[in-house]
Amino acid sequence: MERIILDCDPGHDDAIAILLAAGSDAIELLGITTVAGNNTIDNVTTNAQAVCQVAGIEVPIARGASEPLVTPQIVSHDIHGGTGMDGPVLPEITTQLDPRHAVDFIIDTVMAEPAQSVTLVPVGPFTNIALAMRKEPRIVERVKRVVAMGGSYTRGNVTPSAEYNIYVDPEAAEAVFRGAWPVTMVGLDLTHQALATQELQDRVRLLDSDVARFVLDIWGFIGKTYEDVFEFPAPPVHDACCVAYLIDPSVMRVEPAHIAVELHGQWTKGMTVVNFRERAGMHHSTGVAAQLQDHRGQVATELNWPRFADLVVDAIAQLSTRTAPERD
Repeated sequence: MERIILDCDPGHDDAIAILLAAGSDAIELLGITTVAGNNTIDNVTTNAQAVCQVAGIEVPIARGASEPLVTPQIVSHDIHGGTGMDGPVLPEITTQLDPRHAVDFIIDTVMAEPAQSVTLVPVGPFTNIALAMRKEPRIVERVKRVVAMGGSYTRGNVTPSAEYNIYVDPEAAEAVFRGAWPVTMVGLDLTHQALATQELQDRVRLLDSDVARFVLDIWGFIGKTYEDVFEFPAPPVHDACCVAYLIDPSVMRVEPAHIAVELHGQWTKGMTVVNFRERAGMHHSTGVAAQLQDHRGQVATELNWPRFADLVVDAIAQLSTRTAPERD
C-alpha cells in the first residue's frame, strides 16, 4: 500500500485526485495539504474541505503557503472560475482544519513515520514541499519518493514553454527536482492523454450517486472552459494521473531523465528542461552537459487510458457505496 500526502490546490482535477486517493484500497491517504495555485489559499483550502465532505473523506487537511517563494502570485480564473472550483454546488464547510501549517504537517508526518514509507504527491505549485525541505532537510532522505504533476517536455499551457504549476513557482519546482530523492514528473505530455471523455463520464453517470453527480458537475464546468480556451474535446484529469500511477504503475510508461527548471529566461521562465537518458544526444562530460547526464528523475510519457478510466470509475464507485444513504 502506498502511504501518501496529497499536496494540492483544488482545482477541478485536484478534486478527482482526492477522490481517487481516498477511494482506492491501494492508497493510504495520510493527509491533504493545500497551496495557493489555481486560486487563493483560502479558496483552495475551502474546496479541499468541500470535496472531503461530499465524499465522506476523513483525513487531516492542513492549510499551506499563500504565495510563491519569489514570484508574485497568479491565479487561474479563466480555467477554474472565481472560486477555483466553479460548477458543483459546494456544501457549507463543517470540518475543522488541522491546526498546523501544511509545511509542519508534512515535516511532522514524514519524521514520525518509518523512513521510506511516505510518498509526497504535489499536484499544485511545489511551494509547500520546497519550504518543508528548507525547514527540515532530513525529510529528503526519509521520503520514499515524490510523484508530481507539473512541467512538460514539449510545450506549456501558460506560455509556449511553461506548464502552470511550474510557472507559478519555478524556484520551488527547481528545489524539488534538484533534491536528492526520487522524483517522477507527470507533465502535460502525459496528462493531456488522460481525458474525461464522454465514455468515461457515461460510466460515472451510471453510478447514480451524489459523489458521481459531483464529479460530473466538475467535468461539466472544466470541460466547457477547456473547450473554449484550449479547444479540447474533453477535459484532462491532470492531477489524478499521479495517484493512478501509485495505485498501478502499469497505468503509464516512465523514462529515466534529468529534469531542470529554467528560472531566468525572458521567454522560457518555468520551462522544464528534460534530458531523457535513452534519447540523450550529448556526450560531453564537462560543464552543463555533465549536469544533464544525472538521470535520477523519471518522466511519464505514455498513458494506458482504459486502465486509468477503470481506476477512476472504481474509486468513485467505492466512495459512492460508502456515502450512500441507508434505506429502510
